[in-house]
Amino acid sequence: MTLPLRRDAERNRQLLLRTADELMATRGLDVPYEDIARAAGTGMGTVYRRFPNRQDLLDALFSEHIDTVIGLVEQAARDDDAWAGLTRFLERQLEIEARSRGLGELLRGQNQATAVVKRAHERMTPVVAELINRAVRAGQLPAGTTPADFATVHVMVGSVMDASRAFAPELWRRALTIALAGLRHAELPGDPPDETIIGRLYNNQD
Repeated sequence: MTLPLRRDAERNRQLLLRTADELMATRGLDVPYEDIARAAGTGMGTVYRRFPNRQDLLDALFSEHIDTVIGLVEQAARDDDAWAGLTRFLERQLEIEARSRGLGELLRGQNQATAVVKRAHERMTPVVAELINRAVRAGQLPAGTTPADFATVHVMVGSVMDASRAFAPELWRRALTIALAGLRHAELPGDPPDETIIGRLYNNQD
């Protein structure tokens, strides 16, 4: 059984999480532990006691944010208009990523995927697949559209977001509109990509 942390230890843990959240929101996931400790006013030993490795920190820091993203796709599944649900979900997810560079990097596989991110993709993919199937049946998407196509849009627009964050932070919205319009009216070439492509896009599997 895991014993609860002492009150001062828990305060330090929450301080480190808040500090890491603020730093990673602007600088991304690769913020050194040294910078987190310095900004929090703690020693390096405190950081390593609370979070022995970076994956522990990332899971603790972003699990709530990722639960929010899962909630968004579950909300989209309840929309009577599948296309509206899909596009609203993706836009809201990217809005969250725009506020936190670190979360965007985590969700788009620019860092070693954590267990919580893998579970999130596993939960979200079948929901997105059903929304896509509904949109195809309604004539809102071309036949053969798969979750991997939406994952590709996510990664593409996320790349624009990362590249333009410092000088045109809203450019990703235009890129999203262009990408979704292209997908909706595309004549998709080749065979549909299978679901293993999603894991490779997001660096979740070899």
